[in-house]
This record gives sequence, C-alpha cells and structure tokens, in this order.
Amino acid sequence: MITVIDAILAINPNAKVTCNNEDIDTIQWHDGTAVISKTDIEAKMVELQADYDAKQYQRDRIYPS
Repeated sequence: MITVIDAILAINPNAKVTCNNEDIDTIQWHDGTAVISKTDIEAKMVELQADYDAKQYQRDRIYPS
C-alpha cells in the first residue's frame, strides 16, 4: 500500500514531514519544507499505486533454486 509519506517523498525526496495515521489532513511540514497540495499528494499516490500494481507479475515470479 502506498502511503501519504511515500507520495510526499516521491515528489520531494528532501521533505521533512509528519502525518498521523496516514491522515492527509494531519500533515505537518517541518524545517521550511515547501507545502505540497493535497491534490498533488493524492494524484501521486494514485500514480505510485498504479505502478506498484502493474509490477505485480515481478513480485509473483518464482525463480528456480
């Protein structure tokens, strides 16, 4: 599952942020990190989840020992 923090860090890898229980409404930005809109975060979450889902076949591969 893609988290709010995953999405934020995908947009800004240097972000300093906290969030309670993955609730997008509780995001706190720290150390002067530029605020990212909820819309942008939600869009990135959808994008990352789609990418993750598209690669399920890779995680399901069985390699001979």
